[in-house]
Amino acid sequence: MAEARLYTQYKEEIIDKLREDFDYDNIMAVPKLKKIVINTGVGDAVENTKIVDTVSENLARITGQRPVTTKAKKSISNFKVREGMPLGCKVTLRQRIMYEFLDRLINLALPRTRDFQGVPDKSFDGRGNYTLGIKEHTIFPEIDTDNVDRVHGMDITFVTSAETDEEAYALLKHFGMPFVKRK
Repeated sequence: MAEARLYTQYKEEIIDKLREDFDYDNIMAVPKLKKIVINTGVGDAVENTKIVDTVSENLARITGQRPVTTKAKKSISNFKVREGMPLGCKVTLRQRIMYEFLDRLINLALPRTRDFQGVPDKSFDGRGNYTLGIKEHTIFPEIDTDNVDRVHGMDITFVTSAETDEEAYALLKHFGMPFVKRK
């Protein structure tokens, strides 16, 4: 099986650019993308648990990997949530599938977003990880918009080995993430 295009680009170009930018002595110190976690919460699942199955199907189609159903940790009576009730799903992507998803996200899905200006550069957590919120799952080309009865969003977290936000920003920028400066 062939290597993912972005992984090849990372090995051949991005490592050298990052070593130049941050003066790393050792090639192992250069930050890399460890995993991408896609998380979807379904608040309407309290009334209808079949919604979680639909969201899970959509997430599997988008990522190419079967999601894990997340369940409520404890009961909350005000929200009619019982402990163990399915409330969402998540997928953790690594290696080749991760790079292929990142490629599709940057080059196909994000430009299809309505009124797309770029992704905010303020969503770093201080430890070199970046989280991106998407409001509509229909921006992915794998989803047939004619058969969609409910639009849901998702949180995409890019976990890197970078120690600072500046290093993670540079890594994702070299991958082609369309950052835009927010005030």
